[in-house]
Amino acid sequence: MSLTSGAAPEVEADSAVEVGSEVEAGSGAGAAAPERAVARDMIRRSAVFAVPLLAGGAVGWGWTGALSVTLALALVLVNFALGAAAIGWGARIGPAALMASAMGGYVVRLGIVTAAVLPVRNHDWFEVLPFAAALLATHLGLLIVEARHVSASLAFPGLKPPRLRPEVST
Repeated sequence: MSLTSGAAPEVEADSAVEVGSEVEAGSGAGAAAPERAVARDMIRRSAVFAVPLLAGGAVGWGWTGALSVTLALALVLVNFALGAAAIGWGARIGPAALMASAMGGYVVRLGIVTAAVLPVRNHDWFEVLPFAAALLATHLGLLIVEARHVSASLAFPGLKPPRLRPEVST
């Protein structure tokens, strides 16, 4: 059982990668969808940001502030879910499609946020300041928390690394 031969250890074909409560069978990390796991984790963690932002919007601007913060939170969660879907689609096709879907998806998602805000910006119930503060705080906050979580665990949230089977030298 020596790994000093210079060859990489093989990944067992029957290894399972656990994503949250789901188990996806396959050959290592390629079988799981880590971008979906990260997006799911970010959506789950958004509750930490939602409560104080909604309370701040309601205290500062009343029900219009709370409604504006709710719109911002919904846009952020949809944005992360669509980003994960685009990256997952590109990753299945190849590296060039992955890069194109990441960059193109970003532009499309910016367009979606703009298209969602433009029709409501002049309504009585829409408050720009709590909306913008919630949009910015939630996007940056979730990205920072998730980046720290991923880098601290050296893996995607909820994923176990595949079992490695060392080469046996005879």
